[in-house]
Amino acid sequence: MKNKRMLAGPYLFWSVSFVVIPLLVIVYYAFTSDEGTFTFLNLAQITTPENLKALGMSLLLSFLSTLICLVLAYPLAMILSQKQVNQTSFIVLIFILPMWMNFLLRTLAWQTLLEKNGVVNSILGFFHLPALEIINTPYAIILGMVYNFLPFMVLPIYNVLIKIDRSVINAARDLGANPVQTFCKVIFPLSMPGVISGITMVFVPALTTFVISDLLGGGKILLIGNVIEQSFKQNSNWHVGSGLSLVLMVFIIASMALVAKYDKEEGGSAF
Repeated sequence: MKNKRMLAGPYLFWSVSFVVIPLLVIVYYAFTSDEGTFTFLNLAQITTPENLKALGMSLLLSFLSTLICLVLAYPLAMILSQKQVNQTSFIVLIFILPMWMNFLLRTLAWQTLLEKNGVVNSILGFFHLPALEIINTPYAIILGMVYNFLPFMVLPIYNVLIKIDRSVINAARDLGANPVQTFCKVIFPLSMPGVISGITMVFVPALTTFVISDLLGGGKILLIGNVIEQSFKQNSNWHVGSGLSLVLMVFIIASMALVAKYDKEEGGSAF
């Protein structure tokens, strides 16, 4: 028993040092003013029109990017789960290869591709086609979110699909279920843990991102992550930045609790 506690020591130290203490610092700054007095004004900053607009835009773009990732990832995960092991390993390797490159570089690459005189418009101009003008728009931000976070949706769903017992699917077909009924009644319910995990892994970073909106939005579209970053780096106002961060944590925790409840009540079972 003592050996187990000793093995848990490094993890406890890591959690306290890099999770608990930073959270406590954020809570302290969120509920104090510059003079060190207790206040709720920092949290109330979320109610200003500019911050509410940024929060609403963040929630909207995060929801759309998560939905697009789910629509793209599920068929791909099903295709991968039906391939042979060697084929699947190679395809998965090719798919996650961009993840080995720095996140900032991947986003800068898309900026180069989508800008007005970029690679995409140069190719379109060569074929005398209309230019694609989506840089510095919400569409470019969604594209960047989907590109960067799609693997985080594919891999959890794929890992669940390959573990589904094929005899269950064959039994459903033997009982007269057509492919659509088999998918709706058996495959999709059994894959819900992977779907919920993928939604969480995409929605949370999409909601908090600021790099993608900075580079692909041209600084014209402010998300809540950009507002928090500016509070810390440009305005040097840690109190307001911490207050907004704490409010954003509430939204993240609420979304995670909601999907976890749905997963517990309705997911993971075919019956």
